[in-house]
Amino acid sequence: MSESAPAADADIIVVGAGPAGSTTAFYLAQAGFDVLLLEKTRFPREKVCGDGLTPRAVKELIAMGVDIDAPGWIRNKGLRAVGGGMRLELAWPELSSYPDFGLVRTRLDFDQILADNAERGGVRVLQGVNVTGPVLDPRGGHIVGVTAKLDGEPVTYRSRLVVAADGNSTRLSLSMGLHKRTDRPMGVAVRTYYTSPRHDDDWLETWLELWDTEPDGSSRLLPGYGWVFGVGDGTSNVGLGLLNTSAAFQNIDYRDLLRRWVKNMPSEWGFSEESMTGPIRGAALPMAFNRQPHYTRGLVLVGDAGGMINPFNGEGIAYAMETGRIAADTIVTALSGTTPAQRERVLRAYPQTLKDAYGGYFTLGRLFVEAIGKPGVMGFLTRHGMPHPSLMRFALKLLANLTDRQGDASDRIINALSKVTPPA
Repeated sequence: MSESAPAADADIIVVGAGPAGSTTAFYLAQAGFDVLLLEKTRFPREKVCGDGLTPRAVKELIAMGVDIDAPGWIRNKGLRAVGGGMRLELAWPELSSYPDFGLVRTRLDFDQILADNAERGGVRVLQGVNVTGPVLDPRGGHIVGVTAKLDGEPVTYRSRLVVAADGNSTRLSLSMGLHKRTDRPMGVAVRTYYTSPRHDDDWLETWLELWDTEPDGSSRLLPGYGWVFGVGDGTSNVGLGLLNTSAAFQNIDYRDLLRRWVKNMPSEWGFSEESMTGPIRGAALPMAFNRQPHYTRGLVLVGDAGGMINPFNGEGIAYAMETGRIAADTIVTALSGTTPAQRERVLRAYPQTLKDAYGGYFTLGRLFVEAIGKPGVMGFLTRHGMPHPSLMRFALKLLANLTDRQGDASDRIINALSKVTPPA
């Protein structure tokens, strides 16, 4: 920016105070930058999510100093897989790179915890600010701020750089000409809460087979999974995730499917229409870098805005926080550059940094979801995998992306596959 450019309201504006935005803002403030974090809603606010956090996410929380020993955080030992007429408890792997436990925390206050953590770290958090579009430098077309509405009144904020952390819909990215890639898988997650004696289960439970009944009475297997995650407050988060690799994806009533699935649960679990504590809510899951490039003309994409959800298991929170940290590292390096050309060169390397970190693994995930979209494949994998605990432990590491760089044989196989697979 030239000397005649308008004064900035902040060094960096981050749009969206979800896990990606709050993490990005936290690390930028820690590096000494003036950061403005804009959130369109006001906390506390609902977000559709399974509320389960894998050890990848736990690692990021610990790194930011979030107190995960405070009340409300429920620890879990691993994953209980249900399928093929079997149940198998798979403990989180013992790795040097990650903790050996997961957590559950509802998104109703999880996002607020991260935003408060960012604020304590020096970030200026503004709630109720609905960003409506970019402010562009007329000379180069770079984004130099955002237009927004605060309590219905138009406002403008200016900065040296803008981070889009505004989720799957990411109005800011669309305004900058970044559209979804149609060759990437999309998922849909629906969930609700039930009062249940299973609320304090210390395993995340996942159901590998989702059966749907055809009008003629026959059953078919859908490409997705169901879950039962105890929240520890008297309720369980119960939901299902489905993939668009199924030919029937567009024609499924997800909320009705969840109701029908729950009806088959054992009655002693307490899942019924009467014990449902809220409506069934749904959300789209943008996977495998479905919006690219992750940097363009002064705009940096993090989290769901860049489609950074793991196709294998639908996990987004860990990757939201990780990409927020990676983006902050890149921005800190870029803004310490002495010339605009140097800054731009560093920022333009950010998409490749993400591809190096996740590209091959996400491509493997795309191949996986394409395969299980074919009729019978998921059933075959479940029937033949569940009787072999060692194979399922390998599958857990693969699906949750939990390996050590210099780990055991299974780690080396997964890492090698990710390296030789073309990046997403």
